[in-house]
Amino acid sequence: MNAPLPPTSPATPASPAEALRAALAGLLDGLPPRQATQAVDRLIANYRGRTPTDAPILRERADVVAYAAYRMPATFEAVRAALAALADAAPEGWAPGSQVDVGGGTGAATWAVAATWAGERPVTVLDWAEPALALGRELAGTTPQLRGVRWQRSRIGASLAIESTDLVTVSYVLGELTGADRASVVDAAAEAASRAVVVIEPGTPDGYGRIIEARDRLIAAGFRIAAPCPHSSACPIEPGTDWCHFSARVSRSSLHRQVKGGSLAYEDEKFSYVAAVRFDPDPAPSRVVRRPQIRKGQVLLDLCGVEESLRRETVTKRHGSRYRAARDADWGDAWPPRSADAD
Repeated sequence: MNAPLPPTSPATPASPAEALRAALAGLLDGLPPRQATQAVDRLIANYRGRTPTDAPILRERADVVAYAAYRMPATFEAVRAALAALADAAPEGWAPGSQVDVGGGTGAATWAVAATWAGERPVTVLDWAEPALALGRELAGTTPQLRGVRWQRSRIGASLAIESTDLVTVSYVLGELTGADRASVVDAAAEAASRAVVVIEPGTPDGYGRIIEARDRLIAAGFRIAAPCPHSSACPIEPGTDWCHFSARVSRSSLHRQVKGGSLAYEDEKFSYVAAVRFDPDPAPSRVVRRPQIRKGQVLLDLCGVEESLRRETVTKRHGSRYRAARDADWGDAWPPRSADAD
């Protein structure tokens, strides 16, 4: 179980998403399902308890393997969806020249960056849990694009120091911190990032609340919002009435289904996020903030728009290409698509 994973070969699929799936399959191959399930149960119990202040949650390799099986595919897909929205709002051809992943653990956000922008770049993953960093290094070693990643042990909190970089990612981290530490981490990310900060949290009311806090601090630090919001003004959702979140479809292997106790070949990861930038973004005119409702001859879209309000748009067959685009629209998409005719 502790043998290094084999590096990729010419026969290995080239995309980071496929390489990650193959690496995780190799990691879990031979691990008794009962042992994996018990480790997952311990992990869930730890995360649902009081946030520890004197030790990382991922303390041993068994914990980290459980995390990789239980959370890494979903985290990867959520971060990749957020980064895709950032890429759509960025100038044509833009890509981050470097990345720091705060609280990155086994490196899901690093894989997501590699899946979004081609090529190699300097990357540093910061995390408190040495076993998580070790496993992240092991997984990254299976694909050439990530073999140069630096894995650095660092306490994520008030004393966090982040080197200057183009892009800072902070995914599924803020919920593990106190309020004061959350503010310090976001401020450190804002100070270090020369181009962009992307923060992702679970798609729950509490997760959305942490995203709004981060969004406000990033705007106060001089950033502009690239996604998901079409504007950098206040969120139009009245606190306590609703929350902004999105969904990413996650494919699951048979072993992954066994570990998680599920039967479907996929799951939907709910997440909230903000992508803030120091350049002039081209944000979506509107964002689809609920799953579109497709009815006979019409599509109902719930949108957040540049007018800083929530609205519903009904698109019918008489709208031509706009209707065809609406039928293909998904939760979280920009609306209208840049390719759609405005007839």
